[in-house]
Amino acid sequence: MEEPATRQFEMSLSDGASDDDLPLTLPTEGSQSGSIRKGCDPFAQTQRSKLQHRRARINQQINKEMRMRAGAENLFRATSNNKVKETVALELSFVNSNLQLLKEELEELNSNMEVYQTDSEAVNVPMIPLGLKETKEVDFTVSIQDFICEHYGEDSSLYDKEIKELMELRQAMRTPSRNQAGLELLMEYYNQMYYLDQRFFPLHRNLGVHFHWYDSLTGVPSCQRTLAFEKGSVLFNIGALYTQIGARQDRSATAGIDKAIDAFQRAAGAFNYLKENFSNAPSLDMSNPSLCMLVRLMVAQVQECVFERVTLTTQDTHFTSQLRLAQEAARVSDVYLLVQQTMTQPLMKDYVPFSWASMVQVKSEHFRALSHYYAAVALCDHTLSAEDEEGDEEAEKAFLQFYINVPAGPPLSQILRDPEKRRKLGKAHLRRAVIRHEEAMRVHSLCKILRKMDILQDVLSLTHKRSLDKYSELDREDDFDETAEAPEIQSQTHQKPDITPPNFSTVQVTDIFQRLGPLSVFCARARWGPIRVICLQRGEGGLGLTLRGDSPVLVAGVVPGGCAAEAGLREGDYIVAVDGQDCKWAKHGEVVHMLKSCSDRGVELSVVTLHSHDIQQVERRAIMLSHSSDKENTRQRLLSGAKGQSSASLLNWNRKKKRDGSGVTKRLGSTFSLSFGSIRDNEAMY
Repeated sequence: MEEPATRQFEMSLSDGASDDDLPLTLPTEGSQSGSIRKGCDPFAQTQRSKLQHRRARINQQINKEMRMRAGAENLFRATSNNKVKETVALELSFVNSNLQLLKEELEELNSNMEVYQTDSEAVNVPMIPLGLKETKEVDFTVSIQDFICEHYGEDSSLYDKEIKELMELRQAMRTPSRNQAGLELLMEYYNQMYYLDQRFFPLHRNLGVHFHWYDSLTGVPSCQRTLAFEKGSVLFNIGALYTQIGARQDRSATAGIDKAIDAFQRAAGAFNYLKENFSNAPSLDMSNPSLCMLVRLMVAQVQECVFERVTLTTQDTHFTSQLRLAQEAARVSDVYLLVQQTMTQPLMKDYVPFSWASMVQVKSEHFRALSHYYAAVALCDHTLSAEDEEGDEEAEKAFLQFYINVPAGPPLSQILRDPEKRRKLGKAHLRRAVIRHEEAMRVHSLCKILRKMDILQDVLSLTHKRSLDKYSELDREDDFDETAEAPEIQSQTHQKPDITPPNFSTVQVTDIFQRLGPLSVFCARARWGPIRVICLQRGEGGLGLTLRGDSPVLVAGVVPGGCAAEAGLREGDYIVAVDGQDCKWAKHGEVVHMLKSCSDRGVELSVVTLHSHDIQQVERRAIMLSHSSDKENTRQRLLSGAKGQSSASLLNWNRKKKRDGSGVTKRLGSTFSLSFGSIRDNEAMY
């Protein structure tokens, strides 16, 4: 299958990027393998699974129709027969009609927010969750087997278990559960892709595996052979899963609200990470405008949760407490207005589901109405007392900073001390509140999908009735003065939303293909000659070689004219087996013990030699290993050094370059500049 016309999905790290800038805290290599995390049962008939199955079916139908359309368009351009052109044009019209119907059906599914909401009976405004990207199955078997035979020179059938484990992990990743276990499953596969890239994806060649993913909102298929596309899609699903976890929380208590805030902040962090690091996205859902919109939507939902928590925790009905509620509500309205503006941009206008845009507009109007309502309650239900002078000063100070612009007429301090003026200003705020409530209900009534959401209808009706009742309470028969225009409220929040980036180091994984050997040497980027078998006989002066390092042990020197030199051993060879026993992961002492235990008949060494242009890269990794005797520290240093290389080569994205004042650029992955020969730790002659 040919690559799509769009440019390849890619990422790159700037040359001067530090370890703190790198996107992934890498997993460690260890002695255990196998995932204990499993996906959901694909045949389980839950509401969410039914929804995902319908999405998958529609995605496949859209894919089929788009292939038909592409074929018809090619035929239309190629033929010169007018009759054929008329027939093809008619077929194209049918295909386009079918595509439109399918996209409308998919939009309705994407707008099905109630499936992801909490089962609590509490009346809360529904949140907007995001559905997961669908993907086809991928068969790694032939491609990885061929690469193991060709590149590593080993019998690929010995790695059937590892290949099966990798494919089972990817299959499980397609159906994650809507909880922490599901997130860890996605993160485990994401981390495992680091090893997959290092083992089987050379810099200037792809493995020949096609990754198919469908757009989350439109169902339009995309296919690429770069692992960056696979990794980016998994990251997107991590963000989408966080939105579903946030939407299902019971926000009638502060504990549920805090969980929702954390989930939406992490969703924003995942989408923001994609936005800052990915370029040339093949699907619109991972394009910069779409991700920017999603980040702002998640931030707005966090701000809404903050308002709900302030409402729950504000037990007193003090004047300043009501003003704070009004400003919090105004802040929520402002951030939703920003989301609404983002959704109406040219590229997003026809992409975002109509129900999403309607919901965002409804919320912007609804919370603006609430801000005016709480302002009216503060003005009309609370009077200043002569006994509490300190409280009066605090209230006056808060009120003087309450509006964006000071309204014309009497000073605010005078209004605050005149009950009649306060009543009239409160009435003006209630009038604005009722108008905003009615606008929210009007927008709500225009969307068929929102009209089906009973809980949203209940929230809008209750708050509208509350404002009307309050207005009627303040209205007087002898009040003939025209109601003044309430000034705009200055929005303010006591907790600004954080964008929490994904932390993949929380999920430790083991390299599935660790039996191939340590990544410091046995990776797709390194190239070496075929395995050579050297037969050594111990002479009077010993074997005549110098060994250094661990996993694998390096031949650091060969004595001229010695046994090793005469047998064909060369400086720079890596020992991979002793007498047929694999020792790629063996420590220095273990290999020495094997050599010293050899009988009079000698010892048989299997060695490999790296090509010269790959030696510098491997030397850096080996230096990092030799700098620490602590096992865990050695792993972390090795993987931190590999981190820059893996991210650049795996994702090859266009990351925005960060420049420091010195103007000095570091070569990617150049953690050490010492020559290999300058390190003499753990080296001895035998």
